[in-house]
This record gives sequence, C-alpha cells and structure tokens, in this order.
Amino acid sequence: MYDIIVIGGGPAGLTAALYACRANKTVLVIEKESFGGQITHSPKVENIPGFLELSGNEFADKLLSQAMEQGAEIEVAEVTEIINGEIKTVVTDSGNFEGRSIIIATGAKHRLLGLDRETDFIGNGISFCAVCDGAFYEGKDVCVIGGGNSALQEALMLSELCKSVTIVQNLDTLTGEQKLRDLVYKRENIKVICGALVKELKGENELTSIIIEDKNGQSEIKLDGMFVAIGLIPQNEFAKNVIELNNYGYAVANESCLTGIDGIYVAGDCRQKKIRQVVTAASDGATAALAACDYIDALK
Repeated sequence: MYDIIVIGGGPAGLTAALYACRANKTVLVIEKESFGGQITHSPKVENIPGFLELSGNEFADKLLSQAMEQGAEIEVAEVTEIINGEIKTVVTDSGNFEGRSIIIATGAKHRLLGLDRETDFIGNGISFCAVCDGAFYEGKDVCVIGGGNSALQEALMLSELCKSVTIVQNLDTLTGEQKLRDLVYKRENIKVICGALVKELKGENELTSIIIEDKNGQSEIKLDGMFVAIGLIPQNEFAKNVIELNNYGYAVANESCLTGIDGIYVAGDCRQKKIRQVVTAASDGATAALAACDYIDALK
C-alpha cells in the first residue's frame, strides 16, 4: 500500500510525486501512455523558468528522472476505476493498487480534426498554443482552426507576431464573444473563412498547406503553421462516480486542489480552471501533494 497514488505522469503528476516523496511519503505514479503529457509535442519550449530553451521531451525526461530519484515508483497502466474508502483502491488494466490518498492529474488532450497524418505534423507545423509556440512563427503565415473564444484569442495573439492569420471555422459564423469577434474583424492581417472544413493536410516532413472545402468547393491555403483550437477533452471519465465533474468533464475543485472527497485531490489541466500552462500544472501538483501529505499526517 502507498501513502499517495498519483494518476497521471505529466507536469502536475510528476511534480506532485516529487513533493510527496520529499515529504517522506511512499508514492506510486500511474501513467497510461507517455510521461510528460502535452508538452512532449513541443519541439522547443522557452517559457519554463530556469531554462532558456529545451524540447518538451527533454523537460519530461528531466522531470521523470527527478521524481524517480526522489523515490517515486512508476507503473504504466490505464486506470479504469477508483473505489473510495478509508483505504482507496485504484483499479487498472494491470491490477489493483491501494493508497491512503489519491491525486488525479490526468490532464486534458487537445481535440483533433481526425485527418490523415495529423499526429505526424504535431510539432512539425501543427500546434495548439500561441503562448507556447507563437514566437516560432514570427513574420510567417499561419491558420487557426476554430471559431470559439479560444480560437479567437489565439488568432489575436498570433496577429501581433505573424505576417497573416487565417481563421477557418466550420460553422457559418464565429461563435466567440462579440468583443473578441469585433477585435478579430478589425485586425488587417486576420482573414476569416466560415462554413469551411479542413479536408487534407499537405507536406512531407512539415506541414506546408491545407485543403479546405466550403460551398464553393475545395481550395488550398499555403501556410507555415496551423493552430488547432477546437476544444480540449479532460481525461476524467474513470473518476466520474467518485468526484464531481462539471458539464465539460473537468473535475470540480478549488485552488487548493481539494475535491469533495476526503483524501482525493486533482491537479493540472484535468480540473476546472482558466489558465492551462506547464507552470500552472506544476503549481497544482505541489499544492495537491502538500494537501495530501497534511491529510495523511492527520490520520496518524
């Protein structure tokens, strides 16, 4: 049995493991895919304090090594259920694990367009974050896919760096807030195409153009990069019978990462919050770990 079981091996989960281990707690980290989370898709990261630049994979490797060096145990498995109790059971496809407390740090994954070779171009022309990657496209031509608040905010930010920004929206109108729509239409270097679907991605090793289709047929847009902003999918389905989820599937918790269940905490992009960045995920991880440690110490 472990003091703390961390579900998720991204920046939030690994930071939680690091802090818990340094508080002399026994920790198991369960990750179903690759450690590091979304940041591993970024070939170059410049907004992590203490590093001028490094790749997302490098950062993930350093964080994983640091957590393991402090004593965290690692299990590659998919969690299918949490059974609550004084001792909590995490059910996985590789067996069950027991712990006194649980930190859910499963993150959220970007909703994809579902096109051929889409995952091949992630980090090679496809991005999801203007704050993270916008500077790499300074003076270049980019597209933003989507028409909601997030897409319009991305487009506005990119318009300050890029030569041109083309918004491609599948609906007949932009769906973001009126204030954002007004700002978008005022920017001379932003073009809006509504009622269009992205049908094909073109390029060899890097994305160079996209094929879109609207009522007039198909056309090609040459570009240097494409930012996909059609929503996030929180990975909390396994916990829906234990903790409260909002209408979008995000875990309901406050800034202290507390759920309504004693001994169960959430950290990072899987909880309802406004800002989702690697540094805020790490902050959540530390906060949740310290709260879990206080909970365990109070049991003694």
